[in-house]
Amino acid sequence: MSTFVHMEASLIVLKVDLPKWTSMPKFRSMGWQSRMSTSGVWTSMSSLISYKGGREEHDSISKVAVLSFFLPNCSQSSSQSEIYSTHLEMLAFVQINALLWTDLLAAYAMWMTMAYLTDAWKLNLKHAAAIVNLFWGMVAIMPVGLQFVVDTFMGYYWMVLLSSFSYIAGLGFLSMSTPPDLAAATATCSAYDPECIGQGQKILFFTAFALIAVGFSGHLVSVPQFMADQDSHSNRRDSSLRHLVISFMVIHVPIVGAFAIYYIKPWSMRYGIPAICTLVATLIFLTGSCSYRTYRPYGSPLTVLFRVFVASASKIFQKHPRDSSHLYERRDDYYLIPHTRRLRCLDKAAIILATQPLQQQENNSWRLCRVTEVEETKSVLCMIPICMTLILIGVVSSIGTSFCIEQATHMNHEVGRITVPLPILVWFYTLAKQLFGKLNFQIAELTRYGPRIGIAVSMIFGILCSITAAKVETRRLGVVKSHGLINKPEETVPMSMFWLLPQFLLLGGLEGIAESSIDSFLVKQVPPSIDPCMVRFCVAFLGVGSIGGVLSVYVVGEISGQGGKPSWFQDTLNKSRLDNYYWTLAALSAANLVLYVLVSFWYAYKDSRLEDYETAELFDEDHVQLI
Repeated sequence: MSTFVHMEASLIVLKVDLPKWTSMPKFRSMGWQSRMSTSGVWTSMSSLISYKGGREEHDSISKVAVLSFFLPNCSQSSSQSEIYSTHLEMLAFVQINALLWTDLLAAYAMWMTMAYLTDAWKLNLKHAAAIVNLFWGMVAIMPVGLQFVVDTFMGYYWMVLLSSFSYIAGLGFLSMSTPPDLAAATATCSAYDPECIGQGQKILFFTAFALIAVGFSGHLVSVPQFMADQDSHSNRRDSSLRHLVISFMVIHVPIVGAFAIYYIKPWSMRYGIPAICTLVATLIFLTGSCSYRTYRPYGSPLTVLFRVFVASASKIFQKHPRDSSHLYERRDDYYLIPHTRRLRCLDKAAIILATQPLQQQENNSWRLCRVTEVEETKSVLCMIPICMTLILIGVVSSIGTSFCIEQATHMNHEVGRITVPLPILVWFYTLAKQLFGKLNFQIAELTRYGPRIGIAVSMIFGILCSITAAKVETRRLGVVKSHGLINKPEETVPMSMFWLLPQFLLLGGLEGIAESSIDSFLVKQVPPSIDPCMVRFCVAFLGVGSIGGVLSVYVVGEISGQGGKPSWFQDTLNKSRLDNYYWTLAALSAANLVLYVLVSFWYAYKDSRLEDYETAELFDEDHVQLI
């Protein structure tokens, strides 16, 4: 990379073979980490060849990318034009980032919902945890469908707008569902008690949850990619300035706001302030609508999967040809995947019927698919066993948004004479997630086995997190009993909430390592055309784990209550035995680790050495010309 940075030229033209470019591991956008922002050179390259998150803007075999550098011999008019373009990009950057700021505020507000359900609604522990886990599970699952809608129909701009409106409505309804807001209209009391929460408020609450989940998922799908579409500048000094803006405005401003929200006691205000901020941010976003770069939908990789399933089902009674070379493939195409003998039932999608002219069959892509498309579908299906082992990671991760928050709410928040807000634990969790994720990514790139080992390490973190949580909860229950607080759930337990810090750090490490490892794993094992699809699928499996946490709590509660014994999950936290549940999660996580190792040995790994060779070949001198 430094070879390009230090070239003494004001203009470089690279003739890039697009398939090789999109197969390069370091430049394939995987959803969790941006690989095109290593320097201004790569940022400019990505925008000029219009490679956005796996999207191919053009169909020709080779593309020409023109990279402009800021050198002393640049003309004055060129500099003025570039400065003006930079200002426009920075303005769009701020307008779009306003939505991300409100996302963080809303996320902190939603993190506190467990406490709201147990304190104001007086729901039992199982019921409140089920609502919260279902919400976060849907936030992780819905991007699969929303990404398909974006790629096929709407485009990123309209998804940003739709999800923002959903956000506004959801947060507004959530604020209105609190007792004080509708007390006069519903003729109920205004206190935060179950008697003051009527049927109308409950309907508003659950409607709000659905709308907020759509808003969250829509922003996850559209905002980062839409922001990347606005970036076409290659000035490294500009990137440094932008990095400073990100560090201060995108990180510090929302965190300060989130900490401030914690000190606002009325729940109507805690939910109302993010609603107002989201409305303002959406209006700011709309002011730049005429200047944003937008692209037409380019089609979804899921469509290819559906076509292969339909085509193979339509030829279910056809016999396989003896030679795979008789299967349909466009040999002159620039992107080919060789045929494999796994899942041969799908090969029928590429069978050429002798009863119809080939040209007629080619015109109907739902009846005849290429071998490459069939192999892409096989790659997705073969990933399912490994993805299934990710579900339990989601189950362990779900305790961070439910039980851990409930524990911390009723523990001592004081450090000396200072009262520390609860979001500090969430901040440490986020910090650990980022640090462990970056560290794991650097280590995983050193060896071809790195991603596989990383996923196993994340499962070990899950085991350690569950064990730590169990031991801390055992200690907390001991303090509760010694101070006679078993029947006083509203009282503060005289035990510092920082006892929970290790499990929050382990949770952050668990998610950071898991996401980074899955990212690297997909880069090396999945064809580039279905990268975005598989990223969403893997995140969805983690979301299934969050929803699976609801089922695990119910099953464990039923089993533990057999034989006349008290269930581990009672109405309040002080009466429950969460420590036993955490020990159960530790045992299940250990069994899941063994299962992952077995599945990992069974999985037919793709050899990435050929891909690395092609990557090196891309930057051969024949592909670079100086003007």
